[in-house]
Amino acid sequence: MNKTVVTKEEVLAYHAKFPAGKIGTYVTKPLHTPRDIITAYTPGMGVICEEIAASAEKVYQYTNKGNLVAVISNGTAVLGYGAIGPLAAKPVMEAKAMILKKFAGVDAFDIEIDATTPQEVIQVIKALAPTFGALNLEDIKAPECFEIEETLMAQLDIPIMHDDQHATAIVAAAALLNALLIVNKDIAQAQIVFSGAGASAIATAKLLIALGANPAHIVMCDRKGVIRKDRDDLDPIKAPFATDRSVHTLHDAVVGSDVFIGLSSGNLLMSQSVERMAKDPIIFGLANPVPEISYRDVMAARPDVIFATGRGDYPNQVNNLLAFPYIFRGALDVRAAVINGAMQRAAVQAIQQLAQEEVPVDVRKYYGGTMHFGKEYLLPKPMDRRLLATVSVAVAQAAIDSGVARNVIHDWDGYSMQLLERIGAHN
Repeated sequence: MNKTVVTKEEVLAYHAKFPAGKIGTYVTKPLHTPRDIITAYTPGMGVICEEIAASAEKVYQYTNKGNLVAVISNGTAVLGYGAIGPLAAKPVMEAKAMILKKFAGVDAFDIEIDATTPQEVIQVIKALAPTFGALNLEDIKAPECFEIEETLMAQLDIPIMHDDQHATAIVAAAALLNALLIVNKDIAQAQIVFSGAGASAIATAKLLIALGANPAHIVMCDRKGVIRKDRDDLDPIKAPFATDRSVHTLHDAVVGSDVFIGLSSGNLLMSQSVERMAKDPIIFGLANPVPEISYRDVMAARPDVIFATGRGDYPNQVNNLLAFPYIFRGALDVRAAVINGAMQRAAVQAIQQLAQEEVPVDVRKYYGGTMHFGKEYLLPKPMDRRLLATVSVAVAQAAIDSGVARNVIHDWDGYSMQLLERIGAHN
């Protein structure tokens, strides 16, 4: 296990060091002489305004729109903290913007909005959308997040992704496919139990079905127990996952199951339940910072288990950092109108396959020890620079193939080299 520990004092000092926070801006063109000022500001900028007024598409040629992502939240569902509001959510959004820039060369800044109803949120974001090439929705609670994302996708022509839903689903799916491969189980036959029925759980279940899971083999549990067809309190989001199987509690549902995916709360899964799962169980305790069952308890209950968490101090961290920077990178570079299912599935496969390759020496140096594909290495590590070219290329190609791209890349080797050069300039 990774023993790296950072104290509260170190975290506070890191963020408070001048300039406070984690992101800023930088100038991309010379501004040293009177000629530069004339060119960049007045009257030069008027030339650019006229060009864009005559042809809106030129905004991508002459401004930063094509490489600019808004990380937007109203702070109603911040991971591990809940509805802490837009101000307390700001450190998370800054971190997302920081990661987009550092790992994928995507310019981003955070926008925290004081709006809670879907109508208010949609109105604010639509008004801001002309500034950006893509929108990364973040930490917006369910079920409102579904309506917000779907409405914005229908009304805007730029890539939009609710990271909590889709990036989490993509990384969890890649890890699960590799885990099933290791234990020689077929996703179509696997019995899968979800603890949690929020945005990330719903998105993960939908993605697994798209990748071959049998809907009849999925049981989903919320705070009231198993989502059953005979319940009279199901909303349209949960209803498609209702079962008529004779199970009522999480403990009932887990018996004989192959896979447990927890996207709920800490310490909900009992050791006794784990003992009653099928041979070679796969358990993803993704509640953060406290998983649904502890590493110690799960290993004591089932030595044959494959275990993953959302934490970085245990093997197999399911971290959406492996997906969202590179999905936006690929989508922006082909000017995709949306981030669709084909692009998401391409990201899953790219992440899954990269984990099966030999781990580079520089990555092993970052993390220490030996790493190779297996029960304790289902996913690439976040510091693996190969993710940029691998995932971004897969997403861009899928966008082109599925007909949602407005730019077409022909030289894929050149594009891969260009991607690495972008982040090399900022490291």
